[in-house]
Amino acid sequence: MSPVLADVLLVAALIGALALVHRPFGDHMAAVYSSKRHLRVERWIYRSVGANPDAEMRWPAYLRGVLAFSAVSVLFLYLLQRVQDKLPFSLGFKAIAPDQAFNTAASFVSNTNWQSYSGETAMSHVTQTMGLAVQNFVSAAVGIAVAVALVRGFARSRTGDLGNFWADLVRGTVRILIPVCVVAALLLIAAGAIQNFGDIHTITTLTGDKQAISPGAVASQEAIKDFGTNGGGFFNANSSHPFENPNGFTNLLEIFLFLVIPFSLPRTFGKMVGSVKQGYAIVAAMGVIWFAGVVAVTWLEYAHPGTASQLAGGAMEGKEQRFGEGPSSLFAVSTTMTSTGSVNSFHDSFSGLSGGVLLLGMMLGEIAPGGVGSGLYGMLIMAIIAVFIAGLMVGRTPEYLGKKIGTREIKLAACFILVTPALVLIGTALAMALGKGQSSMTNIGAHGFSEVLYAYTSAGNNNGSAFAGFAANTEYHNTMLGLCMLLGRFLPMVFVLALAGSLAGQKPIPATAGTLRTEKPLFTGLLVGAILIITGLTFFPALALGPLAEGLA
Repeated sequence: MSPVLADVLLVAALIGALALVHRPFGDHMAAVYSSKRHLRVERWIYRSVGANPDAEMRWPAYLRGVLAFSAVSVLFLYLLQRVQDKLPFSLGFKAIAPDQAFNTAASFVSNTNWQSYSGETAMSHVTQTMGLAVQNFVSAAVGIAVAVALVRGFARSRTGDLGNFWADLVRGTVRILIPVCVVAALLLIAAGAIQNFGDIHTITTLTGDKQAISPGAVASQEAIKDFGTNGGGFFNANSSHPFENPNGFTNLLEIFLFLVIPFSLPRTFGKMVGSVKQGYAIVAAMGVIWFAGVVAVTWLEYAHPGTASQLAGGAMEGKEQRFGEGPSSLFAVSTTMTSTGSVNSFHDSFSGLSGGVLLLGMMLGEIAPGGVGSGLYGMLIMAIIAVFIAGLMVGRTPEYLGKKIGTREIKLAACFILVTPALVLIGTALAMALGKGQSSMTNIGAHGFSEVLYAYTSAGNNNGSAFAGFAANTEYHNTMLGLCMLLGRFLPMVFVLALAGSLAGQKPIPATAGTLRTEKPLFTGLLVGAILIITGLTFFPALALGPLAEGLA
């Protein structure tokens, strides 16, 4: 079988698996967030934190719950890293430095999982399991909760109530994330991933050198790292490490895990607003952009110029030899178009234009299909923008799902889409102007600039992957990237929840002959076009200085 045919069959199998679970899993999530029943374990959690799960919240109260929970999480994870050397199962590791502890706490609480450390040589068993793995669960649950709150804003009318944050947080964790991750972890263990709490082993290599091998609860953390679109690996090599990703089956399983919730949430959205066709329009827009990215990167990598690349059948430097070009490209596109950040190859080794596509996937706002929760609410914001543009073209007041898109709504949507570009471009500009970026670059010229741009794009969009050639563990970058991650996560949530409250307070507008049919393919095309144009106008100058300049050189 030729490599190209194998790659086509791999993508077809992945799409088939996602299509197979789209309806039942999307319906399950809709049922979870619409249910009035509380499980016994959920009631115990509510009592332990003093929350009333049946009390409805308006958007300011919902936002306070999100911010308060996240602030406590940052503080707890920071302190855990600072005292890990005094806790059991420390493995002899020292306490994490203050700037790196802040960066890591901000990273995992914001669902970014940017790592300026090597997990196997820095983090104890307690920090990995009680700190990082726990945040992988709850940060993902926070993202879904905010998305569901926005969906309720479309579904409800003449009320400011958006549900209960604590109920949404607990249900997402207990009924969705934990059950699937248990099954996924068992599959990973069966396929060869490790899971233990042993001590570090020192072995003698074939050349006579000594090498330390770190054990750990890898499979359980790997499952939620991918399913929750977190991306933080137990090992520095992430999913290119055989303990995390042993073979081709686990490679495909991991890609499936970080795509399944983002591609299923549009079905949840359709069920909750009473029109599954609306969900199909959203998932179609996500799928078109994702598939185009997969085709582009795979083709560019196979067609990489150079005698060595052509003889090898592609640009294999920095790629996982067990998988090859196709699975590496599929993994890279899927992880950058979600907020996962998990990698099975070094993105620094991709060609200039391929790296540009990966950067563009994050710059789109990671909405194709995006992160857990954040992908859906990001795409719905872009749908509001698309409806507004359509309204301007025909001279009609824009409407979406029976809700009027007025001045307040479009201002909130505009603020949402401006946050991340501001963080990325200002952060990159400051790093380059102050020399902090140049001093951390492994390469010079356009590729070196791409390393800096990628770092701040990854942080601002809560992705977490790196170009792998960027020395990020400095006081400046730990601090600045940490701030970018927090602002990039929680500032957009402010505008999303404010928009949800505004929409929920409206009375529904009946559809007329002039209403834009947002469930039709025409709207899907308009939505994709609006996304590409807005992103292109925002980021093209920065892309021209980095990956485009390198690719066209």
